[in-house]
Amino acid sequence: MAAVALGLTILEGAIPSPLPGVKPGLANIVTLIVLARYGWRTAVWVSLLRVFAGSLLFGNFLTPGFFLGLSGALFSLLVLAFARYLPSRWFGPVSHSIYAAFAHIGGQMAVVYLWLIPSAGIAYLIPLFATAALLFGAVNGLIAARFMDDAKNQ
Repeated sequence: MAAVALGLTILEGAIPSPLPGVKPGLANIVTLIVLARYGWRTAVWVSLLRVFAGSLLFGNFLTPGFFLGLSGALFSLLVLAFARYLPSRWFGPVSHSIYAAFAHIGGQMAVVYLWLIPSAGIAYLIPLFATAALLFGAVNGLIAARFMDDAKNQ
């Protein structure tokens, strides 16, 4: 599963981004599926392995981009650790994906503010990133839910 997530990361890197810093987060689909099937610890391994291996493949290990990706992954994993205990009747892959997407940008914005650009001006970017998180979080959650439904039916 980590290889699939890494493949999606590489695919995503080849897609031009309309706005700097905005990516669909396709590998998070795999994280959601792993969380549902194998549990939180395995999802942590898959997610962190993807971040580290992806940074090595792209040549940005220990660069600011690596730390942004790592902080986003850690924040989203932390949120997913709690979200998995929400009642599954009302909360599923879509809501988990949206929570994780918001946590991801929250973690990245924290690193940007605390390390890279310590200016309150970055707050002007929050609506843009929040909109992207809502959109891509919902889409990725729907895709993950579809894969999970297909797996149940087979």
